[in-house]
Amino acid sequence: MATTHPTAGARSRMQLASQVVGAVFLLVGILGFIPGITTNYASLGFAGHLSEAMLLGVFQVSILHNIVHMLFGVAGILMGRTAMQAKNFLLYGGIVYLVLWVYGLLIGHETPANFVPVNTADNWLHFLLGVGMIALALLLSRQSTTVRGAVPGH
Repeated sequence: MATTHPTAGARSRMQLASQVVGAVFLLVGILGFIPGITTNYASLGFAGHLSEAMLLGVFQVSILHNIVHMLFGVAGILMGRTAMQAKNFLLYGGIVYLVLWVYGLLIGHETPANFVPVNTADNWLHFLLGVGMIALALLLSRQSTTVRGAVPGH
């Protein structure tokens, strides 16, 4: 007869996914402040389409954009503490990114409406992030396995 044992610090795959996604967003936000990784760093503005700084030479960033990435990352890490919060982060965060994708497609990139700012590369990355995060939330919600081992002595 199989028995289950409590686990110490056990995390579901959902929680792990939330924390990994959060850590990546946090890292991206930090990298946006590093000259060399962010090209045209001298033109990094607080917000708006006039910031010509480009993370990895591809993705348009601003101070606001980097801060949003860092806050989103911290949210993913903290919400990864419970499976339900992790699922909410992935699902609703993915929805937010799909909304940002649509927004980026609809606004003019050289207009004040592009306040974060975003460019075409950002738009398609937002699409992939949204679909990926929602897919993780839906696929991992079907699994109830944990990532770490059992409590010693059980």
